[in-house]
Amino acid sequence: MNRDALANQLVIDEDIRLKPYRCTAGRLTIGVGRNLDDVGITKSEAMMLLGADIDRVEADLDRCLPWWRGMSDVRQQVLSNMCFNMGIGNSKRGLLSFRNTLAAMQRGDYKVAARGMRDSSWANQVGARAERLAKMMEEG
Repeated sequence: MNRDALANQLVIDEDIRLKPYRCTAGRLTIGVGRNLDDVGITKSEAMMLLGADIDRVEADLDRCLPWWRGMSDVRQQVLSNMCFNMGIGNSKRGLLSFRNTLAAMQRGDYKVAARGMRDSSWANQVGARAERLAKMMEEG
């Protein structure tokens, strides 16, 4: 079977949707007719999506906080984890709303940065994750 021809037909019949939607049967669907309610995704597909999401997070950090690459690998992971969780955002929400904490990170004051992480509403929302990441920020 010509898989490319079939794929072209399915794109015509199903369309390509990059955000989830409800199909005519009421099933949560994405992509080219992928029924998420009944089929879901495979672990390899989830890991492929994760890789793309990490690429996006790194690009956001490079664009908005170019100094982040100068931190240790562990601290880069912390900042990436936070960005993954809440998005890069802006001065009112998301990672960029952590103005004082980010300033402490940039100047290398990791104890103050960890304190800012712990004292945030984000920490109340994510619990143990925030404590683990704050400890990683402190200890590098």
